[in-house]
Amino acid sequence: MIKTFSMTDTGRKRKVNQDYVFTSESPVGNLPNLFIVADGMGGHAAGDYASRFTTETVVSDIRDSHETNPIRLIRHAYEVANAAIIEEAHRLPDHEGMGTTLVVATIIGDCLYVANVGDSRLYVIDDRISQITRDHSLVEEMVRAGEIEMSAARNHPMKNKITRAIGGDHEIRVDFFDMQLKEGDMVLMCTDGLTNMVEDEDIRLIVKSSSDVVGAVQGLADKANANGGLDNIGIVLIEPLK
Repeated sequence: MIKTFSMTDTGRKRKVNQDYVFTSESPVGNLPNLFIVADGMGGHAAGDYASRFTTETVVSDIRDSHETNPIRLIRHAYEVANAAIIEEAHRLPDHEGMGTTLVVATIIGDCLYVANVGDSRLYVIDDRISQITRDHSLVEEMVRAGEIEMSAARNHPMKNKITRAIGGDHEIRVDFFDMQLKEGDMVLMCTDGLTNMVEDEDIRLIVKSSSDVVGAVQGLADKANANGGLDNIGIVLIEPLK
């Protein structure tokens, strides 16, 4: 059994919400559950369209697939969504250049499977907070190369420049992660509208001090907005119950 809560918030500065989330605690195709976070990009309503269209395409492809291997199943959905968003961008001239980040997760037994493109994140939270995904961003690459310190990355002027996105290239490179969850672990998926506004340790404290997943998610959104709310906020919190 799994308990989840999710939400998006426009934030305090943006007029359009380009974040989109999807959760299903019940089976979607051959997956026992499915969780998605997407952060769209593009002018006018293109980012909003990209995140929603991509998520719906992924859900549809997974629902219709006969594949039983979760990694192959999710990989195919990413490839289908990437091709579809590129085709949509050509079909809709005012949506040219649109794209989206995409984090997809499923929990099978006590194993968490994660796929990621872009800089939206998945964390596992217990007595510490661990970022499982790796950001596909210019600043993250600079940190890995030793060009800047991690402490400087948060406020770097290029922090929003991502190096991979759905719709960014005809060949999509997807990162996959899997790990065994232990009792007490919480899974947090979120866009950078949360992580740019709230420090990781503060995220952990809010999640661990909340009485339930609903309060935790609302607390995270409230904290991001209290700290400036400079971007849209997309959050999915998952509590696997033994």
